Amino acid sequence: MGLSKDAYLLLDAGVTIVGLVLLITRFKIHPFVALTLAAGFLGLTSGMTGELIMKSFQDGFGGVLGFVGIVLGLGTMLGKLMAESGGADQIAHTLMRTFGKEKVHWAMMLAAFLVGIPLFFEIGFVLLIPLVFIIARRSGVSLVKIGIPLLAGLSAVHGLVPPHPGPLLAVSVFGADIGKTIFYGLIVGLPTAAIAGPMFGSFISKRIPGHASRELTDQFAKAENLATLPSFGVTLTTILLPVFLMLLKAFADVTFVADNADRIWMDLIGHPITALLAALLLSFYTFGSACGFSREKIISLLNDSLIPVAGILLIVGAGGGFKQMLVASGVGDVIGHLAVQAQISPILLAWLVAAVIRIATGSATVATITGAGLVAPVVAMVPGVNRELLVLATGAGSVVLSHVNDAGFWLVKQYFNMTVPETFKTWSLMETILSVVGLVLILLLSLVV
Repeated sequence: MGLSKDAYLLLDAGVTIVGLVLLITRFKIHPFVALTLAAGFLGLTSGMTGELIMKSFQDGFGGVLGFVGIVLGLGTMLGKLMAESGGADQIAHTLMRTFGKEKVHWAMMLAAFLVGIPLFFEIGFVLLIPLVFIIARRSGVSLVKIGIPLLAGLSAVHGLVPPHPGPLLAVSVFGADIGKTIFYGLIVGLPTAAIAGPMFGSFISKRIPGHASRELTDQFAKAENLATLPSFGVTLTTILLPVFLMLLKAFADVTFVADNADRIWMDLIGHPITALLAALLLSFYTFGSACGFSREKIISLLNDSLIPVAGILLIVGAGGGFKQMLVASGVGDVIGHLAVQAQISPILLAWLVAAVIRIATGSATVATITGAGLVAPVVAMVPGVNRELLVLATGAGSVVLSHVNDAGFWLVKQYFNMTVPETFKTWSLMETILSVVGLVLILLLSLVV
């Protein structure tokens, strides 16, 4: 074709990613199938042998799921027990009693932020949306003023804080420390959620207050018996136990030398798999038997929790395979060299790549997977890049500008009974603010860590 090898590989990668986007958006192919096809196409057109193509994809797929799959499974089971026991309701009600009517939107943001740590966005949304309707009816506060902070809290942890699929995969791809990533994610996530949630929600609700449908209000706004729920302290202790243990590991890694006995034990206890397993075992009592659940009921809930995760695991695994194909074909090295020569900040590059793919595909998880795979080679070529901040930048880019190709857009539109333009002015703008503010805070944090 008259192109240099590097130029051809870049063109090949560009065509492959455009094809991936079209398969998902225009032809409605499942992301798992689309990522698998894209990986195979890239391998063939870049000149790799058939044997190397299959080995690279299998290595990438298995390498990611060997860690991410276990953590997602444990986190999903923990979230299911918390949801069914009413622990999330207890957190929300306690925060609302503490903050009062005037600051109830701040309480919703904090409740969503805490509850969202072990839950997928969609599960957290469905779990907490009844509280939005309850509070709106009883307090007279605008539905949008309460709802936007809820969405911001859930989106912030979904994009920035492991063990959510996107950040967790990016941690694996970049070789980042998960404890530090969680710590930095919380530092960036809370003020970002505050700006995009309560602050923006108070502003936009004066123009678009939202109108709850009578059917949903009648369905959700029912009295609840708080006496049967696990206490606020018990719930908070259970869901934050893995976060505490992983932060303990990060502290040990900074404080002690590598062969120190205390550090070795803390590294074991604070490993994500061990930490989540410990929290899950604790939840068998706090969210299970202490709430009157039988052993059979707990087993049934755990089985039910894993069914929706199957598709996510396949997508994440295929994303790992696609990432490995980018590396094996040499595309990653070319992109890395270009980034170094252009002197683009790797953090900004990670955000831009993820943002473009998010806008094109509508999937935060696909954006994080593909973006991390493209940017990962830069880590080896630019000394001193903070890998944890690369994870956060990729996650921040992956939540920008949700629009009509995102299922979350329609979920919010229907529940909040808004028109498409109103959904753009509320939900889509909130996601964009969340992404941009997150990037700014990550860049500021990069000056001191």
